[in-house]
Amino acid sequence: MGLLGNELAFARALTPQERESVMALGSRKHYAADAHLLTEGDRSSHVLIVIRGWVTVSVATDRGATRLILGLRGPGELLGEMAALDPHPRSATVRALGPTETQVISGDAFRRFLALHPRVSGLVIRQLTFRLRSADQERSALASLTVLQRLAGRLTELSRAEPSGPYNPAVPGAATHTGTVVQLAQDELAATIGATREAVAKALKLLRTQHVVRTGNRMVEILDPELLALLADGHQE
Repeated sequence: MGLLGNELAFARALTPQERESVMALGSRKHYAADAHLLTEGDRSSHVLIVIRGWVTVSVATDRGATRLILGLRGPGELLGEMAALDPHPRSATVRALGPTETQVISGDAFRRFLALHPRVSGLVIRQLTFRLRSADQERSALASLTVLQRLAGRLTELSRAEPSGPYNPAVPGAATHTGTVVQLAQDELAATIGATREAVAKALKLLRTQHVVRTGNRMVEILDPELLALLADGHQE
């Protein structure tokens, strides 16, 4: 399972000259927490590069208002590239987890830049391929793993997002003096593993009784990362 991009973020993979040229194509835009940066089904074609903050990428499901979170994207990540490269509507909604700053680049300007810079075009293709493979892994996990396994795997992944950094509520996973805190509410965690909030609450209760995690308002603190990783692999205590 992979909610976070494990490869180098797009902007960080650019050379200084490439990064300067790409950023010069657009303009800065700030978004408040919970704001939609991109909306599923919309026919806009601009792309975004995250400068500050974290966002969720989600799609609608056949369960009405329920959404499935496909990814968490942070600084340096490129968003909206599929709609810039083909004429189809947006395939997902991007929502700010907290105050977020991006560079907004028109689809036309981005396509022209890629045509003139084949190395950067290759980075975009690599990113699309990586995300496609990650989506395939997510579908496999939904079909074959229990809610507890999926939750344990997701918490393990998110807890490693910033394993050595200071505590920061704007980062999905951040270190504290007692453990690592994942800054997501239970309904958001449920949306990242394709489960109901009730099923996630039940799994978290089991993890609490085993002293694997501690929960609070919009947070899960990892107390025993080794046992959590074992549970993610299907081992039972």
